[in-house]
Amino acid sequence: MELLSHPLYLAPIPLYTQLYNCDRLVINSEEPFVKQTFRNRAVIATENGTQNLTIPVIHNGGRIAMRDVRISEHGNWRHQHWNALVSAYRKSPFFDYYADDFAHFYEERDGFLMDFNLRLHNVICELLGLEREVEIIKENKNNTTDIIDLQRIAEPKALTSIENHTAQPYYQVFSQRNGFIPNLSIVDLLFNMGPEGLLILRG
Repeated sequence: MELLSHPLYLAPIPLYTQLYNCDRLVINSEEPFVKQTFRNRAVIATENGTQNLTIPVIHNGGRIAMRDVRISEHGNWRHQHWNALVSAYRKSPFFDYYADDFAHFYEERDGFLMDFNLRLHNVICELLGLEREVEIIKENKNNTTDIIDLQRIAEPKALTSIENHTAQPYYQVFSQRNGFIPNLSIVDLLFNMGPEGLLILRG
C-alpha cells in the first residue's frame, strides 16, 4: 500500500497515522505550491493554545512546482521557530532526547522547501521507528487501487474531516490548561510520547 501526499513541514499527525499502514510515501514533485497550507506551515501546542509556524518562501504569485519553491531567510524565521519549539516542549518528557536531532535544521541554510521538509520527515520517521520508502514522482499514478490519496491533508480546513481518522488522545504538556488538542504537528507526539508515539499512530 502506498500513501500519496505532499512534502509537508513537520506534518500533522494524521499523515503518519496513515503512513503506519503503508509501505511507501509517494510525492508528486510537480504539484503546484499553494500558500497558507501545511506545505510550509506547522501547528504546535503552547501554553496559550496552538501556534502556527510558517516558513517564508520566495514566490512571485504565479504557478510554481513544489520542487522549485525556495526558502526565504526573511524575518529570522529559523531562530523564531526553534525558540517556539523550545518554549512549547522544553518541559515535555522527550524534548531533551531529540533536541539535537532538530536543532541543526534551524541553524543551516536550505535552498528548497521540499528538500528541507523531506529531510525533517526522514529524521522524524527514524526517531519513531516508522521508516518508510519515499518515492518522488513527476505525475500522479493512474492505478489508485493500492494508493491512499492524502493530498488534501495539506489544506488546514480539510484536516479535521479526513476519513478513517479518529484522534487518539495522548499526553500533552499543557493538556490540563488547554485540554487535548488533536491533529497537531508530529513533533508534538514525538516530544510528548517518544518511541511510544508509534503505539498512538497504530491506534
